[in-house]
Amino acid sequence: MRVNRQRNQTDDAVVLRWSSHPRCVALARLELRKALADWGLAALEDSALLVLSELLTNAGRHAQVVPEQTIETHYFRGPAGLRIEVHDASPELPRRRTPEADASDGRGLVLVSALADEWGVAERCGPGKMVWAALSLPAKGEGEDGRERG
Repeated sequence: MRVNRQRNQTDDAVVLRWSSHPRCVALARLELRKALADWGLAALEDSALLVLSELLTNAGRHAQVVPEQTIETHYFRGPAGLRIEVHDASPELPRRRTPEADASDGRGLVLVSALADEWGVAERCGPGKMVWAALSLPAKGEGEDGRERG
């Protein structure tokens, strides 16, 4: 396994580079968990970790990753919550599929759509694309799922 992990952190952003090895997903989740704790955004942890897992897994499966072209994750703290970006070198855009009832895959972007306030795809510097998702902190008195606490 080759993990090309390079951390660049500011007060409001964390940028990391990864190989496409599946183990990198767990390492990226650990780094995001640390950032959320540092930023006081622990309320977003469950949803954010799942969104990251899905986006990074898709990039690892479908991206064209060579030593010069790694996958990057960018985590940004904002006034309303968190933005997660996954950059890869593949020009192929992600497609939201309708998973078969007995399928073991195809649910990734369905989950991202359900958990994130919004998500999308954008161009990036260099080859490939950037897939992003934004998650907002729950309003006071609400749980992470948006329901009122009783």
